[in-house]
Amino acid sequence: MSLNPGSIDPRTLKELLRLHMLSKSNLLSPASGSSAAEESDDFSELLNGLLAMKEQQDIPPAASLKPALMSMPGFISGNPWLQHRLSASRPTEFEPYIQEASRHYGVESSLIKAVIDAESSFNPDAVSRAGAKGLMQLMDATGQSLGVTNPFDPVQNIEGGTRYLSNLLVKYNGNAGTALAAYNAGPGRVNRLDIKDDDDLAAKLHLLPAETQQYVRKVMDLKQKYEAIV
Repeated sequence: MSLNPGSIDPRTLKELLRLHMLSKSNLLSPASGSSAAEESDDFSELLNGLLAMKEQQDIPPAASLKPALMSMPGFISGNPWLQHRLSASRPTEFEPYIQEASRHYGVESSLIKAVIDAESSFNPDAVSRAGAKGLMQLMDATGQSLGVTNPFDPVQNIEGGTRYLSNLLVKYNGNAGTALAAYNAGPGRVNRLDIKDDDDLAAKLHLLPAETQQYVRKVMDLKQKYEAIV
């Protein structure tokens, strides 16, 4: 099937290319195998479906690409790869609070969602064995220093957690990986290893607890997934 790229909204092409790159990165992941091959087939089916829509002059502009795909239940149910990518970007009941905190503190909403996902799987009543509480798993002392009086209140927890994350991003000059390591292991441990940016983090990640190593990778992967379709 032939396609003239110049006839498609460039923003739509950008979204398709982003999906393609995510597909490629997934195929290159350590977990790739038969399931990765299946995901590649799913992605090929997705592109074929969109190209067929273009031939019928029905391909949507980038701004409405996700809604258009979500309105095709048969097509979506037959594409597990697309289901996985779209589900990661669906708004939750906490979306307004996340967006407000994102605007107020200048932290990407995708990063906030990724932290919430990794910390509590969007469970506002979550409590860890260490005593961290709520959506963004704030310790009592940390929460109190951020003005959080009820860590189980989604509004307070997201506001406090995002403020803390913003402080860490400022401290480490916008290096998200380093900020996440400090969010999980504590700034003190990160500072003692003289980790100041993501290059330092890459070189010294093995010196941090295994939990923190996995946490940084997980959150950054989730962030990418939340950015997959906007």
